[in-house]
Amino acid sequence: MIKKYLIERLSWIFLFLFIQALILFIAYLDTALPLMPFFYIFLLSTLVFCIFLSFRYHKETKFYKSIAQWENNLDLTTIAAPESPFEKIIEQRIINQTELLKKEASENLLMLEQEKDDLLAWIHEVKTPLTAMHLMIDRLDDERMRAQLTHEWLRIHLLLDTQLHQKRIPFMENDLYIEETNLKDLVFKEIKTLQLWCMQKGIGFEVELEAATVLTDAKWLAFIIRQLLTNAVKYSESSDIIIKSYQQDGRTVLEVKDYGRGIDSKDLPRIFEKGFTSTTSHHDHAATGMGLYLTQRIAKPLLIHIDVYSKLEEGTTFTLTFPKRNEFVNIAGM
Repeated sequence: MIKKYLIERLSWIFLFLFIQALILFIAYLDTALPLMPFFYIFLLSTLVFCIFLSFRYHKETKFYKSIAQWENNLDLTTIAAPESPFEKIIEQRIINQTELLKKEASENLLMLEQEKDDLLAWIHEVKTPLTAMHLMIDRLDDERMRAQLTHEWLRIHLLLDTQLHQKRIPFMENDLYIEETNLKDLVFKEIKTLQLWCMQKGIGFEVELEAATVLTDAKWLAFIIRQLLTNAVKYSESSDIIIKSYQQDGRTVLEVKDYGRGIDSKDLPRIFEKGFTSTTSHHDHAATGMGLYLTQRIAKPLLIHIDVYSKLEEGTTFTLTFPKRNEFVNIAGM
């Protein structure tokens, strides 16, 4: 800041030095005048100028230092009060721009809220004919046609469900309801939803739930399990999916293991990134790259730790480690 200030005042410093040199030069040319008094005047005025410059530095840079340290947010309380007329002009321009940004941000937030509400309302409206469609599909006599239509219905249902939860995630903390959740009921409900798809692909389930209950939010946990089971079924063929739960170090652990195509080791660190699908099956246009991303986002507020182990062409195991009961005080403080 000192260097910048000196550069800013460089023309004034050069003017002062030029005047001082001019006085000494005139005194040197005029031999009738004694040189020593002029030399003393030069030293004394230079000292006074340096003291004045130091004083003005602290006074004139206070306002600009506060702007330099400003975090470019909409809070102007950290900016020092202006003293000079030019500083007041700058402050007024900053205030005007900040007020404009606040207004635009408020309008954009209202627009986003309206879009979110409209989308949620649309999703709920679509679910009504979708439910009716499912009932009509169940009444079909042609087994093959019923299986195909059920699969396509399920894809639409899961896409709408993902979109619904994606829009609700920013407000998830306000929606949490921690309760004793029966893992068996929840897991079998999700399996039943995927039943016809699994029959079509020759996939079965082996369920071993030693830990029958867990303390969590049932609705959000259902979405996590739904995503893991959907991925397991999607990338498996004619094999069983193993679901088991147990206690480990005072925590409940839930595993979902499949024997599908697996995940390449170079892809594992990125599977929870938004929009990431796969480098080995990049042609899979049905994948959105949102399922595991949302799963990780939902698991974090629930204090659920997700581990994944996978080998290409051998299968994948997702492990959900639930928090201890006394750790839910952290959720209550969110």
